[in-house]
Amino acid sequence: MKHFYNQSVEDTLKSFSVSSDTGLSSAEAKQKLEEVGPNQLESTKQKSLATMFFEQFKSSMVVILLIAAIISGVIGVLEGEGLTETFIILAILLINAVIGVVEERKAQSSLEALNKMSAPHSKVLRDGEVTEVVSTEIVPGDMVVLDTGDIIPADMRLVNAHNLKIQESALTGESVPVEKSTAPLESSDIAIGDRENMAFSTSIVTYGRGKGVVVGTGMETEVGKIAHMLQNTEQTETPMTKRLEQLGKILGYVALAICAVIFIVGILYGNDWLEMFMMAVSLAVAAIPEGLQIVSTIVLAIGVQRLVKLNAIVRTLPSVETLGSTTVICSDKTGTLTQNKMTVVEGWTGGNRVDFKNPPLPEELDEDEKLLLHASVLCTDAHLKMLPDGKHQNAGDPTETAIVDVALALGMNKNELEKAYPRANEVPFDSERKRMATINRMEDGTYRINVKGGLDEVLAVTTHIQMHGKVREITEEDIATIREENERMAKSALRVLSTAYRNIKEMPETVNSETVERDLVFVGLLGMIDPARPEVLEAVKTCKTAGIRPVMITGDHKVTAVAIADEIGIYQHGDKAIVGTTLQEMSDEELYRDVEKYSVYARVAPEHKVRIVQAWQSHGDIVAMTGDGVNDAPALKQADIGVSMGIVGTEVAKDASDVILTDDNFATIVGAVEEGRRIYDNILKVIQFLLSANVGEVLLILIASLFNLGNPLTPIMILWVNLVTDSLPALALSMDPAEKDIMTRRPRDPQKGFFTKGMTWRIFYQGMTIGLISLFAYLLGYHDGGNMLGQTMAFAVLALSQLFHVRNLHSNRQSSFKTSIFSNKPLIAAILASAAIMLVVLLVPALRDVFKLAAMDTTHWLYVIGLSLVPIVVVEVVKLFKINHTQDEY
Repeated sequence: MKHFYNQSVEDTLKSFSVSSDTGLSSAEAKQKLEEVGPNQLESTKQKSLATMFFEQFKSSMVVILLIAAIISGVIGVLEGEGLTETFIILAILLINAVIGVVEERKAQSSLEALNKMSAPHSKVLRDGEVTEVVSTEIVPGDMVVLDTGDIIPADMRLVNAHNLKIQESALTGESVPVEKSTAPLESSDIAIGDRENMAFSTSIVTYGRGKGVVVGTGMETEVGKIAHMLQNTEQTETPMTKRLEQLGKILGYVALAICAVIFIVGILYGNDWLEMFMMAVSLAVAAIPEGLQIVSTIVLAIGVQRLVKLNAIVRTLPSVETLGSTTVICSDKTGTLTQNKMTVVEGWTGGNRVDFKNPPLPEELDEDEKLLLHASVLCTDAHLKMLPDGKHQNAGDPTETAIVDVALALGMNKNELEKAYPRANEVPFDSERKRMATINRMEDGTYRINVKGGLDEVLAVTTHIQMHGKVREITEEDIATIREENERMAKSALRVLSTAYRNIKEMPETVNSETVERDLVFVGLLGMIDPARPEVLEAVKTCKTAGIRPVMITGDHKVTAVAIADEIGIYQHGDKAIVGTTLQEMSDEELYRDVEKYSVYARVAPEHKVRIVQAWQSHGDIVAMTGDGVNDAPALKQADIGVSMGIVGTEVAKDASDVILTDDNFATIVGAVEEGRRIYDNILKVIQFLLSANVGEVLLILIASLFNLGNPLTPIMILWVNLVTDSLPALALSMDPAEKDIMTRRPRDPQKGFFTKGMTWRIFYQGMTIGLISLFAYLLGYHDGGNMLGQTMAFAVLALSQLFHVRNLHSNRQSSFKTSIFSNKPLIAAILASAAIMLVVLLVPALRDVFKLAAMDTTHWLYVIGLSLVPIVVVEVVKLFKINHTQDEY
């Protein structure tokens, strides 16, 4: 799009061959509509529900489970045991597929929400008359009439602006309405928030009126660019998804290799090929943790519920774990790091500074300070509403509501002041004068003119100054002092307003700027800012301790951004800040090289935010991005974890995000990261528990096969242990509380899979222990009562030993006996429930017949219990050795 903000109004109108007085003719508008198409956002073709459903079956783990279901079905038919196991596995896969479809469907709604933000109808000048048209029929060259409350239907160059203010927070992220003008801008590279002569689609007119010529519609608007980025931003794969995919492939290869070895060895021993096929199938089933997929899903779902209590709503299940992997948090400033509320923090009157962050008592205010607040409050259009509970609500310009708030805190209620000193007349604010004036009737029947505005504009009409309760002529030295104070506040990123007054006996015959705004008495300055949230400083410290780099990305000015970032600890000595116009000139290679140098990115556009996120991701970082506006949506979608604001966030931002903060608070993100780490730690425990059980089963069958000892387990026994006995404790294991050092560790390497050196060793030696004691139980039973008793004892030891072993997994860093047995009450319940189920199977004759089990006498039961306790002893000895010698995870 041309830089219309650099062109004059006349040149812009010439570009579209249109008059600002008559607008386009109906015929011209119709022809242009045919040429450029409707004023709406294009959407890509959405996947059908069927396509989404079948795509859920592409991962390695799911394919392996499908094969396991088929194998179980074949075994069930051949052995006359039915298809129960097959149906169980298929039910698991169906549940996962439905969850996957629901999550993917949520992600498709961003563009729909963008379209809903558009105005349904707009006032347009056609054929010389103002008429209301459907906004989709607006075309480039149309003259749109703007009034307070209107939603801007398209991008336009303003032709005239009368006290026009437009709320552009959805596009820029900044809550203060922008004062608009019509003069051309000189620079050719200006941030959206600084294009004062432009109005952008979906923005809202909050004050005044104006008129503009449409220069872009549909996808050619700034919002259209955002829609295009949303369409072309690929959803990144979460670390958990990658690791599960990797795990599935490894398990698949291992299962195939073991099956081949067992089958070949058995044939070489001269065994029946069908018998060896059945044993190989048993091994394949044993190698696959059928319960892992559904347990992982349920663990994440439980995490979602826990996060709700922390004020975080998770929209996609894998995002729960991704939170714990975060290495960089790209945070918006307004409303997330700050309170999203302009607040007066400092004042100056006649040589005295007033700290409103730690305000004096009302009775401690001197005459000048009282007058500064008194005059400033009366010279506002903000509305104050007192609520029955003693609280209050404000409506109006954020800078004016800040003045009303500070005055109220010091005993000056605007409503009461206006009753005592009613407004008799006014000279409204306009963008040329940059000040406003009110004339208030005093109690003695005289009047006082109250004026507030920018410093230069107020000083231009000032002749006197009030100091220490006395009025005298203002001097050059006074003006120099005032300017120094103003500059000092501005350098602290404060927005500064000046206040002056004049007492008059009678109302001027003509009320205008010339008659009212003259010979004023300067009172003082008020400095305000959207202050940092008090809890953010500690949250930033926690991030850094946890190895997470917080950076600020904002549409606000660099000075303001750096001031807030410095206050809360994001910006420190040696850090750098960059603005969007500079970033625009950098190549992707340059940004990749330098991105880690910057802690503050200011005055950035939507496309800049996406590039910043991509640059961090290129370094291998897991990036969380926060935002609330339409302008944040592409970056929220690009990030590994998009975090939107629940209170002030637009629907577009929410739909593009993975997590919604119901309190809009940065500290909540840090709490969610801690929860994500806890969940990941517990998922590792679950994987370690389930795979050590699978390794035990595989070793049991493998050793029995290699030494021609018979088949110690049937497929139904293996499936029972994997799906029933193990799943309840595995699920409860996910409830373990976080370990004390969880937020002092560095984030785990996102490139590493589940099988780190320590994890592989633990799974192997613990699985080997379970496998060997189960084999020993099989041999004892086989010796005493044949194959059926041997299988029964192996089955019992395999199941019960894992119920004892689950206690070992509370911590990889310390003895389980140092952890309270009641630290995870659901786990106690799960162990007791699984043990009860197992005892019922072993003791009830009818169920023993189903599983083809033998009855055990007291001696056999003592063997089973004794052997089942062995894993606790072995793991504690290994832990003791490792803790005493290496101080590392065992």
